Amino acid sequence: MPRQAIPARRRAALVDATICEIGDAGTLDITVARIARRAGVSSALAHHYFGSKEQLFLAAMRHILGLYGAQVRQALATAAGPQARLRAVVAASFGPSNFHPDVVAAWLNFYVLAQTSAPIRRLLHVYHRRLRSNLVHDLRRLMPARDAAAAADGIAALIDGLYLRRALGADTADPGTLVADHLDRLLRGCR
Repeated sequence: MPRQAIPARRRAALVDATICEIGDAGTLDITVARIARRAGVSSALAHHYFGSKEQLFLAAMRHILGLYGAQVRQALATAAGPQARLRAVVAASFGPSNFHPDVVAAWLNFYVLAQTSAPIRRLLHVYHRRLRSNLVHDLRRLMPARDAAAAADGIAALIDGLYLRRALGADTADPGTLVADHLDRLLRGCR
């Protein structure tokens, strides 16, 4: 293996270990040493690559958001029409890799840390803007423009709420269907 690939593999292992450790603990109250041990590297190496636990968590959330974004783009590429595109965004939000318990635990901690960390808050803001933009883009084609932004905000809030409920142990049978049904009711009300 090329020498340059080793740091990338170690960083990826640390990011994955961070997500798993947060999932196991349900909190950010974990040590870099614990994350490093799970990744099979030293604590000093974890600090060398990321500098702090917050930077490691930020990298983990960037990774989660990158995977989510790729799944949304893939789903949108095959969706025909605005309603199908909206359903694709919703389906990606609740896909197995995005709605995995470890990832949901990371999201809950992402929201908590965004209250006190400017870099985390900025990343959360980017996510919110992109989600809203994706939703508004197609909602404007299905309802009056003045209602599209409010509808997008409601759908995004419902998605966030279902993540919160999952993090707290509530098992919603099929959250994607729940949001899609809400979307259908919104659109019926606009016809």
